[in-house]
Amino acid sequence: MTESTQRRAGSLLQDVDGSLRRWAGPAGFPPVSDEEVAILQATAAMFADLGHELATAAHEAPFDALTRVAVARVAGAQSASVTTLRGGQFRTESATDDRARSADALQYELGSGPCVDAIIDDALYHPTDLRHDERWPEYGRRANAEFGVASMVSYRLGGDFLAEEMIAGLNLYSYEPDAFSSGAVGIGLLLATHAAALVAAQLNRDKVMNLEQALASSRDIGVAMGVLMARYRLTREQAIDLLRIASQRSNRKLRDIAVEVGDCGVLRDMPT
Repeated sequence: MTESTQRRAGSLLQDVDGSLRRWAGPAGFPPVSDEEVAILQATAAMFADLGHELATAAHEAPFDALTRVAVARVAGAQSASVTTLRGGQFRTESATDDRARSADALQYELGSGPCVDAIIDDALYHPTDLRHDERWPEYGRRANAEFGVASMVSYRLGGDFLAEEMIAGLNLYSYEPDAFSSGAVGIGLLLATHAAALVAAQLNRDKVMNLEQALASSRDIGVAMGVLMARYRLTREQAIDLLRIASQRSNRKLRDIAVEVGDCGVLRDMPT
């Protein structure tokens, strides 16, 4: 993608509503130029390319892959981080370096800043010169003086994907003012869009794994309870109590005790 096309793609991504209004006029769908077709095709191709790069980073946690790819692929980004909001607490889940992590922490301390406000407001913030940005005067002054941060882009990661589990944001840092072109901001938006889906998928996989483990554990415990009830003429409550006591005495997991009882028919760590 040429720099000119990249800039146009970035501008298009930031003005989707305006584009839709322009295309959907009373006369229906007017003709589009070859240049518009090329821009949209290039944007779609880059989206697919970024998605493939993120999805194939199987050895990395999703947030680690996101911050690494962001610095590699977004022109102007010198550091990157991912912020999450859970239970009213902000936390940096991944950062490419200590400066990004510290710049995040300052926002959490102040309760305001591009990344905090992007998450809360469900918005994209792109301060081009934090030294003179009236929206975050204290943060901008301190972030520049203490960490050298001069410009940023902060995105909220697709709330529809993550709202049930967490709210997350991608933060791009530069130590030069006005470091991010409209094309760079657009590429960051593509990454943020992909990342939301990937992280949601990871959360769902974790849910399924936890559920499968819980079901397996419940089956094993149920079998062990049945063995104890039949062998020692116990009630359900007495059987589960003995399993818990044996687990505590031996400092072993309840499920491990249950599997052993199911396999051999004996509660080896019998309370005395």
